[in-house]
Amino acid sequence: MTNDLHSQSMPDQSVTDKAPQTVTGLRELMLRIAKGEGNITLGPKAREALARILDLQGDPALLSITSLADRLGVNPSTLTRLARNLGYSGFGAFQQVLLNASMSAPGSFYSRQAETALRGGDGSGPNGVAALCRESQANIDRFLDMCDQSQFRHATELIAGAPRVMVYGIRQFHAFASFLVYGLRMIRSDVHLLDSNALGVAEGIASMGPQDVLVISSCAPYSRQVVEVARAAVDKPVSVVAITDRADSPLIMASKAALLVPHETSFLSNSLSTFVLAAECLINSCAAIDPKAAKAALAERDRMISRLGIEL
Repeated sequence: MTNDLHSQSMPDQSVTDKAPQTVTGLRELMLRIAKGEGNITLGPKAREALARILDLQGDPALLSITSLADRLGVNPSTLTRLARNLGYSGFGAFQQVLLNASMSAPGSFYSRQAETALRGGDGSGPNGVAALCRESQANIDRFLDMCDQSQFRHATELIAGAPRVMVYGIRQFHAFASFLVYGLRMIRSDVHLLDSNALGVAEGIASMGPQDVLVISSCAPYSRQVVEVARAAVDKPVSVVAITDRADSPLIMASKAALLVPHETSFLSNSLSTFVLAAECLINSCAAIDPKAAKAALAERDRMISRLGIEL
């Protein structure tokens, strides 16, 4: 008689060899699935479950199929089917990959400290300040841990190599888009906000060529208008770089490269602190592709600032 526990802990190697053996590999697979690449397809609920699981690194809920199912609000059988669809022999093999990652989530100290600070209900004093700062530190740690280097490199190459770059974000992501445009324009000239001065989104996309790049950003709950703009850009066709939060984001399918940025804090809206850091990383990375040109652009910028007496 086969021992069920033993069969879970010792998965069929011929099956699991075909499935990702690291959380990083799972994230890469999730991005391919979201883009419709490869031979694995998942329904919307399964994609959402996988995206949420990948955000639970180091969480005790991963220790059993029952606790994980309860956390996600699904049946345990759903997780078993998900594991098999991904190429694992069963949930045990899938769980082993998840648990091989550090059992202490990056930045978990800060998260615990923030939770402690918030428990007192004092969000207006020093405790509230400490909580928000520590949550942002935890997000930065998570961004560093989950950053897909191949996706980041591809995004950099697309942006740096494009004749023209448009950046689009609405509501609070308009601030993020403006910051990214400002930073990129320090090292190159042809970078613009899509629909700057309300000249028209349709007109802006229509003016873009096939070698141009649209950088677009949103996070849950995703703005419908941003998703439609991304789809319209693909139809043009224009290459899209998505800066978003989860592997099941609707922006992923439209993108040629995607950066995933954690943002959940006790801030009353979506936190932009880690998104701004991601923008800074992109700007530096683009400058490093052609350091001579970047230095020349920065020198000319300094010369004009001095010529116009802008700074004291």
